Amino acid sequence: MTTRQPLLKVAALRKTFDNNPILKGVSFELHKGGIIVLIGPSGGGKSTLLQCINCLTIPDGGEIEFDRQRLDIHSRPALYQHRQDVGMIFQEFNLFDHLSARDNITIALRKIKKLPRREADERARLELEQVGLADKAELYPAQLSGGQKQRVAIARALAMDPKVLLLDEPTSALDPELIGEVINVIKELAAKGMTMIMATHQISLIATLADHILFMEDGRIAEQGSPAELLGAGCASKTQGFCDRLNQLSGE
Repeated sequence: MTTRQPLLKVAALRKTFDNNPILKGVSFELHKGGIIVLIGPSGGGKSTLLQCINCLTIPDGGEIEFDRQRLDIHSRPALYQHRQDVGMIFQEFNLFDHLSARDNITIALRKIKKLPRREADERARLELEQVGLADKAELYPAQLSGGQKQRVAIARALAMDPKVLLLDEPTSALDPELIGEVINVIKELAAKGMTMIMATHQISLIATLADHILFMEDGRIAEQGSPAELLGAGCASKTQGFCDRLNQLSGE
């Protein structure tokens, strides 16, 4: 990874739920345009880490530094701004069922960014076009496939102009035949230089998109490095062993 000043710096992040430590001092850096992929067994802390970075879940300890500024988690204005700068894509889409695809995108633009309706509608149109759903603007979530819902969720996040995009298993809730359309959108974002941290079990994303891999286990980063370092021929890393098991499960 580059030696430039990191866009995001996480230091000794800790989180406990019901006396159960989930994050046990996680530290790493992310540079502009970089893509970090989080992998590891379920329960290792990947989702909690992403939620703490976005501050949907407030960490118990450690520091988050974004764009050279230490985040004050006790400042509501600072948290509001941080959540705009660091967008989040969830496993289960989290769309509003009573709103059309377009209005799922425009609601935050109008209520948070205070854009007028016409400007918000135009931005929604552009983002839906970017994810290949320009013709689905008036449809409601119940009328969309799982892949289409996830693409609307991605469009919603992009409309807020995030500097970093966090993706928590973005294809895990999809049927196998729908996974490809979401993967294609993610690859297009990567090609345009979007900075991302993504938790995934998709081998095609781990091997082809990651600049840096963090293997998380038991609330810690057990191993980290580039795909070449961790997935090279003859490599005996934990990451390689985990990916081999994923390949076996998927029948690849």
